[in-house]
Amino acid sequence: MGPTLNEIVISSGEPEKPAENITYMDASLYKAAAIGKIEEFNNYQRPELESLKTPNHDNVLHVNLSDFIEQILFKCPSLLRQTNAKGQTPLHVAARNGHSAIVKLLIKSRAKATDEDLKKLGMDQLNAVREMLRNTDQESNTALHVAARYVHSQHHVEVVQELLEFENPDFPYFVNRNQETPLHIAARRINWTALHAAAMAGDVGTLKATKIIVENKGDMTKETDENGHTPLHYAAHLGHDSVVEELLKWDLLAAYVGDKEWEMTPLLMAARQGHGQIVTKILSSCPGCCEKVDKREQIMELLKDITNEEVAEKPVRPIPSITISADRLEKEREVHLVVAALIATVTFAAAITVPGGLKKEKGSEQGIPFLIHDATFKAFIVTDALAFLFSLCALLFHFGMLPPFSSIQRPTFLSHVGATTFLGYATYAMVIAFCTTIYVVLKPSYGLSFIC
Repeated sequence: MGPTLNEIVISSGEPEKPAENITYMDASLYKAAAIGKIEEFNNYQRPELESLKTPNHDNVLHVNLSDFIEQILFKCPSLLRQTNAKGQTPLHVAARNGHSAIVKLLIKSRAKATDEDLKKLGMDQLNAVREMLRNTDQESNTALHVAARYVHSQHHVEVVQELLEFENPDFPYFVNRNQETPLHIAARRINWTALHAAAMAGDVGTLKATKIIVENKGDMTKETDENGHTPLHYAAHLGHDSVVEELLKWDLLAAYVGDKEWEMTPLLMAARQGHGQIVTKILSSCPGCCEKVDKREQIMELLKDITNEEVAEKPVRPIPSITISADRLEKEREVHLVVAALIATVTFAAAITVPGGLKKEKGSEQGIPFLIHDATFKAFIVTDALAFLFSLCALLFHFGMLPPFSSIQRPTFLSHVGATTFLGYATYAMVIAFCTTIYVVLKPSYGLSFIC
């Protein structure tokens, strides 16, 4: 369970010699900051809040990142950029503690900085946010470096997602003092190898790295992370054609490795994401892959849909398969036939014996319904006819006689779905026809017509 908004109370860094513009918090102010008691700071103006620090150079936000930060930042937005003795901004602290809500609020607060403040810094809102995201501490760690150390925690994964949302996807994250990028840090935490990281990056530079890795450590092609994914899984899922080609050159057997949960192979991942070129490359190198299905036996269906543009937008995730026994379909078919026949019979009879009766006087209007000009009667005629037609369609669907299905073989399940759909429409139309009949017959008695 992650920390609540009022639970993050942090003091970090080593004490430094006080600077001239620092006013140290006394015990009462520190306690007020720690518990988020905003009223204690109501009398403090912006310059006073900027200079208010602990001996470790933590400002109010460093001490307690809680739900009162929005009010504090309204009074003094410059606190966002202040660092403590370790060079950490409040964003570093929030990222370390895995509080995505606070990270989001800090980013939002930076984007809301006044135009005057941004003009002084010579940047727009987006650049101001990115500048904050790229701030480094004394170890050259950005907030993303910090969050990446804890990606085994869902809370920190959410922090990473928040930090990446506003970042330029082409921005090359530099290494920290330990020569680590955020990706390398995350890879080490979730059992990724260097080859996993290279396969995920997929750019020209990492393609060279991929070649070097497989030439020296060829066995890495089959190494899996905690989810059973090999480097080829990631390259296929992300659409990195050149990396897939390089990995297949070195180890064809990696194409047959399934993941832990669903036995999903790289071919299935590429097909599920709509990466047609990668599917072609894998099949040309390993044609036997199409025989290796996952636990849902979906490979052929996915390959048939590979040209569908919508597939590319869908994430790799389990798809529930629908299995209905032939006996169950046959029983439902028998019930549907009876219901459809009854609806057809009743609606046909209702059309013959129209409510209100027919005119019997000899002349041009003989045989015409008395209520022919009544709007409710017209509604009855339309809905009764629709109910009859829909029930007839349901019957014909079951017997396989409805064009254009009479000349082709349709799957039993699809025919069943079609018949059920038409039967549902017929039922709705019959109910409406019944209601309009009751209303038109009992119309002279408003009480009865509305009650019925």
